[in-house]
Amino acid sequence: MTALGEAVRAGDTEAVRTLLEGGADPNAPDGDGLPPLCAAVAAFAHEAADVLVEAGADPDRVLPDGTTPLLRAVESGSPAVVSALLWSRDLPDPGERLPEAERARLLDAARRWYGAGAEAELRRLTGAVGPAETSSVEEEWRQVEEVALGGRTVRAGHGAVLTTLEWVFGVPVALEELVDRAVRHTDSSHVDWFAAGFRLEKRLAEGSRDVVAALRHHPSPVHRRFAADWLLSRQWGLWADAYPYAEEDRELLAAWADVEPDPEVLALVLWALTEQDVGHPRLGSIGLRYAGHPDPGVRVRAVDCLGRSDGPSTAAEYEALRLLAGDPDDDVRYEAALSLLGAQQDVDAMYGVIRDLVRDPGSPLRLAAAERLGESGDRTADATDLLLSLLDADDTQTRMLGAYGLALRDHPDTPWAYAKAEELGPFHPSDHRGNNGLWAWEKRNRPAGPTAPDGGVVAAHGDGAQPPG
Repeated sequence: MTALGEAVRAGDTEAVRTLLEGGADPNAPDGDGLPPLCAAVAAFAHEAADVLVEAGADPDRVLPDGTTPLLRAVESGSPAVVSALLWSRDLPDPGERLPEAERARLLDAARRWYGAGAEAELRRLTGAVGPAETSSVEEEWRQVEEVALGGRTVRAGHGAVLTTLEWVFGVPVALEELVDRAVRHTDSSHVDWFAAGFRLEKRLAEGSRDVVAALRHHPSPVHRRFAADWLLSRQWGLWADAYPYAEEDRELLAAWADVEPDPEVLALVLWALTEQDVGHPRLGSIGLRYAGHPDPGVRVRAVDCLGRSDGPSTAAEYEALRLLAGDPDDDVRYEAALSLLGAQQDVDAMYGVIRDLVRDPGSPLRLAAAERLGESGDRTADATDLLLSLLDADDTQTRMLGAYGLALRDHPDTPWAYAKAEELGPFHPSDHRGNNGLWAWEKRNRPAGPTAPDGGVVAAHGDGAQPPG
């Protein structure tokens, strides 16, 4: 195998880019007569595939077995790889560059794999009878199953692949079919769920919003969860301002919140309701209704209903938030404390809630609480001691949060704290709390020293600072 092929199979995108910039042929075949693009498809290396295509690799090249890299990508079930081979800076539009027969072949392949399911199609092709190895993997911030059987491995994202191809090639598909593709997978982070929701968003003029909204009456909680998730997502993104149904959604969600029996769906409905730009008049009463719900996910969203930016508006809402700040669930307790802190109510007690979460090494909220504590106005000795204790953590991120909190308090041991934080590794270069946090401390506390015109650190971290005490 060529060095380029090895880099592709390893998913080393930077090495691939370096080799191509050094003159490596993006279409040079390996010992089996296959170009590097096929290795990228087989390894699900979508970033390497994108680099190869931009360097001139041909996704439509006919291979010795009559397939093409793009057809192999479709069969692989990886939406990210398919997208990399469909579009590139220098490629013509796929709907124009591919002949009708090839478009039909790609669509047929996607339909066959999606219709049968990844495991069943692998069994048909390989004749394997043993158990398949299945795991969930991340692909561009979404989840997809990876299925290995009979010496072949594919990803079960063929629903998303089919949805993409239909869109690119202008093939009509019923709105209800897109919903079916989403809810075939119960995981809302699945690539098929996301692709279907994205296409429905682009078909508002065809009534997609009404089709989704009607799902709130569906007997299946998965269908209702898809509807709530889709309505929630409409409040985000670049096109949120162009969404014309915000007022209708607000009334729909408020009415839905009164009757939804499933806790997971209800939590999404409340979340979507609180993400509206204009708060519903009944938001506080809805929060009160669910403040004592047995499911902590619902109680977290009840906090959002009660704790608007201007704080609770009634004594009952305030009392509910105060009680939720003592909830047995860490998430509920944390969110309630933040809500009351934002409204400048019970400040000392709520800082105490945050400190207790930082103090608990087993809390899943410890890191978030440490970040909030460091940047807060809590200047108690207990807060300082907790920030110092974070410097004994076994990860760089937690130590850095402790050092940054000390820097904001102009603590004299800040240089030592940053040096200790970096013992486990460098800070992320884009994190302003890292090196720039120390530089700002030095600027405030060592005004006679040199400054860095580019905002970098002037003094070395190991400049003789000693540990506290």
